[in-house]
Amino acid sequence: KRLILCAPLWLVACSGTKALLVTSPLDGEACVGVIDAVPAGLTPVDDPALLKEALGKSGEGKLCTGRVFAVSQPVSVWRVWNSAKSYTELGKWWALTKPAGTVDSYREENDICPEWSDLNQLTRCSLKVGSHIVVGPGQSAKCASLMYKKSPINQVYMANDTRINMVQVEGCEQLGTWP
Repeated sequence: KRLILCAPLWLVACSGTKALLVTSPLDGEACVGVIDAVPAGLTPVDDPALLKEALGKSGEGKLCTGRVFAVSQPVSVWRVWNSAKSYTELGKWWALTKPAGTVDSYREENDICPEWSDLNQLTRCSLKVGSHIVVGPGQSAKCASLMYKKSPINQVYMANDTRINMVQVEGCEQLGTWP
């Protein structure tokens, strides 16, 4: 199942449960994919400030479009990160499904430039009840030496900042070297 948004800024047309064209609310460019159905324990809420943090214009990475959800029960999330930078383990970008495949395919599917992370470690955590997250398909990313296209793969954004002890996850387990 997929969650289809029918809001003037995001859709050119909406008919029943089928979206014809989803566009970025920031630059009006067409997105690829839609916001997928989320697991039980996530409820749509209005949080414009968090949504604004998660969205990016074409070429900036981040999300092309998204929806904010409140966490009402623990939900597992996964993060691939750079072991040379341990402070990145609890970063802002996560997945609702366990990552699989190669590093190159994961980069392309999730619009992660090589200079942003080595993507060599995997951690699983639970979202904290009461926290807010944003879910949506990926925006294109202009990297130093290449460009990743927009992606239909849904990503999870949360306002984690370990420098000020603001973390939206708990019960984390390092799963080791990835892939």
